[in-house]
Amino acid sequence: MPRFICLCVLSLALQVFVFAQDPVPPLQLNTAVEQALSNYPAIRAAQAQAAAAIASIDLAQTAYLPRADLLWQENRASRNNVFGLLLPQGVIPAISGPVLGTTGFGSAWGSAGGMLFSWEPFDFGLRKANVDAARATNAQANTGVEVTRLDVAARAADAFLTALAAEQAVRAAQANVERLEVFAQAVHVLVGNQLRAGVEASRADAEVAAARNLLIQTQQHAAISRTNLTEAMGQASTAIAPINLDAGPLLDLPPSAAPPTPDWANHPLALAQQTAIETVKARERVLDRSYFPRFNFQSAVFGRGTGALLDGRLDNGKGFYPDTPNWAVGLTISFPVFDLFGLRARRRLEANNELAEKARYDQTLLQLKAQDERARALIDGARRIAENTPIQLKAAQETELRARVRYENGLTNVTEVAEAQRLLAQAEIDSAVARLGVWRALLAVARAQGDLKPFLERVASAARTK
Repeated sequence: MPRFICLCVLSLALQVFVFAQDPVPPLQLNTAVEQALSNYPAIRAAQAQAAAAIASIDLAQTAYLPRADLLWQENRASRNNVFGLLLPQGVIPAISGPVLGTTGFGSAWGSAGGMLFSWEPFDFGLRKANVDAARATNAQANTGVEVTRLDVAARAADAFLTALAAEQAVRAAQANVERLEVFAQAVHVLVGNQLRAGVEASRADAEVAAARNLLIQTQQHAAISRTNLTEAMGQASTAIAPINLDAGPLLDLPPSAAPPTPDWANHPLALAQQTAIETVKARERVLDRSYFPRFNFQSAVFGRGTGALLDGRLDNGKGFYPDTPNWAVGLTISFPVFDLFGLRARRRLEANNELAEKARYDQTLLQLKAQDERARALIDGARRIAENTPIQLKAAQETELRARVRYENGLTNVTEVAEAQRLLAQAEIDSAVARLGVWRALLAVARAQGDLKPFLERVASAARTK
């Protein structure tokens, strides 16, 4: 008995604790966009690419640093040597020292150690061109981040409006089911009292079933829309379910205002394409500075040790460490003469790449202007529809009411009432989503113009004045 009492107390305490928790606040449009910008993986990927591009600048700048190479070698080898020449290759090891004419396979220890210091004092602008190319790549990556942020924010906002429209459609479909169920009950009463034919009860039941099917379809669409919303926000579907959407001012018709004329050159897509052109130009400048002599100041300190003596004998007590020191200082000048042909071909390649990127830039501006025009047309059409739906809804309500009155007075059959109720259900759905259509058109304009801030500020301003 005491154990049972303890379990009851713990269960009651747990329920009090659960109900005492703060409820999840309703999700607003601006919040959905902010969460998408914070969580969506594509933004993190674009930012990582931008960070990698910054690292490439640091890598290109390291070319200005001198180079110092350390070497230590210990070996055991024969010392047979011959006169003659070998073309440059990487297979046969080189042997230094005089030719002794021996052909034996006796071996001796050998060792070597040293340091080579190399520095290119000037390069005719090649290293600077490589750094500029890395910076151009970084600028291109940064504009890619802005393009990704615009796409993610617009996708999240559109998913929110779609989910809200689906929610309104579910409410209208639910109201239609409830009306038809009440009407079907009234028809069954009349049929049961033999005041109406039995076929009318069957027809009323069929209309109720059709309305329920419509409700199921709208619920299915709403569930899919909510899943799309959570995906657009960069969250798992179960992480914030169930979602409580806060419509705010989005179910009201926004005030009429002409969208501003944007500066298309500052659109993120246009900037991204412009940086692509600059990247190609930077690669062209690298090629322009590549066909010059290369000057390298070099100095070396090294030592050699060997157990092979000049008289042909072998001394196994020597060669373990370098015992013969040397040093050298000099300037090496190299010039790849025949690289000219390859550089010319690469220069033509980059020149055509530049023409292609410029054409894509023009195409981007053309598409942006066309998207803006289409979005403005959407605003005009959506606003006129939203202004007409109240008339449609009122007429459908009056039609449904009069049809029911006529049916109750025996002046019509159930078919006319069912058609009137179907018309009313469609009018309610159209009325619910018509004003959202205007907001979606405004979103399309903002996306086409490359900046969602004016749209989000308009939503927040409408919410404050509501």
